[in-house]
Amino acid sequence: MVGSPGAGKTLLARAIPGILPEMSIDESLDVTRIYSVADALPPGTPLIRHRPFRAPHHTISHAGLVGGGNWPHPGEISLAHRGVLFLDEFPEFGTRVLEVMRQPMEDKVVTISRAQGSLTFPANFQLIAAMNPCPCGYYGDSQKPCTCAHSTVTKYQKRISGPLLDRIDIHIEVPRVDFEKLSSDRLGESSAAIRARVEAARLRQRERFESERAASRHDAPLQIVCNADMRVAEIRKFCKLDETGDSLIRAVMSQMNLSARAYRRILKLARTIADLAGSETIQPPHLAEALQYRPKVMLG
Repeated sequence: MVGSPGAGKTLLARAIPGILPEMSIDESLDVTRIYSVADALPPGTPLIRHRPFRAPHHTISHAGLVGGGNWPHPGEISLAHRGVLFLDEFPEFGTRVLEVMRQPMEDKVVTISRAQGSLTFPANFQLIAAMNPCPCGYYGDSQKPCTCAHSTVTKYQKRISGPLLDRIDIHIEVPRVDFEKLSSDRLGESSAAIRARVEAARLRQRERFESERAASRHDAPLQIVCNADMRVAEIRKFCKLDETGDSLIRAVMSQMNLSARAYRRILKLARTIADLAGSETIQPPHLAEALQYRPKVMLG
């Protein structure tokens, strides 16, 4: 999320746990094991039932984020397993700290090697990042002028590398909230209503992948619980496009020079949008919505 200070980015991020689906018993056991190893299990809580929400400060070290120490222990990305990792003031994190997240974001695990041996911790988390568009925070703001030099804005935005941005599926601008909306008594959609939609979409995904596992001849269970976990084979099977959708993504791929990773992530996101809409297939509007969330050049 990119927007001016006070636009509500942090508030939106902290509201995410309220719409996330409940953890299954297997997910709860996974999370509980990690917290037990990290000696961070809350007293009187033998089993963690709520999805973790971790929000480390930008001064955190790379060992604190991905794990480490003389005797390796889980870092914040493992403590956020099956939950949310929120990084506020995204560009303020050290470059090395951010870059070490690239491999765990792709592989869903992090391996820490030491002379005594190596340990692997799960790290299947949902990353939410928030940042201002420039150091003063008001580049592109409709009300307050930006005081930063053009070169300063460019340098600030380039603190986040292209490969890391390519791994983030949804990029949105958070505009300033008008006074009329702030002072209005009108209530928006409740978290409970949104959560019901999310639960219904997750149920569709669970049924889809369970039927795939039942049809598989392999005895080992397929470690796919949601669309984000899909591999290339599943994407080809469950993210088929019609002729219009195929022409649309072909044109966008050529126009925006998107990578193979971006192509697969767009299809997975479109599949999720279709699931939320209750559609069996990915329609062109679902694909168009997924495409518009790709990162845009912030500097004009």
